[in-house]
Amino acid sequence: MIVITGAAGFIGSYLVGKLNNDGFKDVVLVDKYDDPLKIQNYQSKTYSEKVDRDDFFDWLSCNEKFVQIIIHLGARTDTVGQEPEIYQQLNLEYSQKIWKACVQYGLPLIYASSASTYGDGCLGFDDDQTLIPELQPLNLYAQSKHDFDCWALKQKEQPFFWAGLKFFNVFGPNEYHKDRMASVILQAFNTISETGRMDLFRSHRPDFKDGEQKRDFVYVEDIAKVIQFFLNHRKNSGIYNVGTGVARSYLNLTQAVFKSMNKPENISFVDTPADLRGKYQYYTCANITKLRKIGYQEPFYTLEEGIADYVGNYLIPGGCY
Repeated sequence: MIVITGAAGFIGSYLVGKLNNDGFKDVVLVDKYDDPLKIQNYQSKTYSEKVDRDDFFDWLSCNEKFVQIIIHLGARTDTVGQEPEIYQQLNLEYSQKIWKACVQYGLPLIYASSASTYGDGCLGFDDDQTLIPELQPLNLYAQSKHDFDCWALKQKEQPFFWAGLKFFNVFGPNEYHKDRMASVILQAFNTISETGRMDLFRSHRPDFKDGEQKRDFVYVEDIAKVIQFFLNHRKNSGIYNVGTGVARSYLNLTQAVFKSMNKPENISFVDTPADLRGKYQYYTCANITKLRKIGYQEPFYTLEEGIADYVGNYLIPGGCY
């Protein structure tokens, strides 16, 4: 039995579908089932049970003997939220309870961290665990993820295997419910479909041209593959970057969306909102040497390959994975 928290969300529901396709049917979905937009993410999936997030620990105390692993992907993911108590409760304290339960019941744990913990990137993007406490996140979401990473590294009692995965900029099917937190690919597709054009944020730093802000964009299929690797690997506990290792510009991204939609490019630039400028990452790029060294050798989708698959097989026809 595989337990997945955040199973109705973007990455969680995609992972459930991936596991189903690989023959795993005994999957327990943990989430807060109060968003009707998420129903399409799990209604066609095969699973053993749906468990409300608030009831999970009671459920686990009765079923821990049947659980093989917990994959903790649930979180408040809004990067511009201003309610610290929500991030404290859902992203830090809930994760701490899961960690302690895994220790108590002898269960391995895979959990989602985030590349947003690297802040403005002045300290680089290296998942060397000795450097992690020095990072300075730029928003409450990133801070909550960082706080849990730091807490986990300090624990004397640990699950016999655990992996914290710092996801970089993930995009792909099943993110339809995320609204403003959806990937730029989805936002670009929707905007281009409606208007035939796309606005990108203008650069407010002299070292970056407009549209040349760069991120490590990683397709959700690759995220699922890495999680499956750790599900089977179960050694070399620690925190790992999960990205392609290649930074690409928002201009590259938008051009690829236009191409995948067979539409002529029509791109302009607007000022970044003032309240976002101090919280905006101009560059991210995963150092994935550590992941490669422990045996993960699968190639990653290029940005163009991922966008072509996403747009052509999901966004244009509509539907989930």
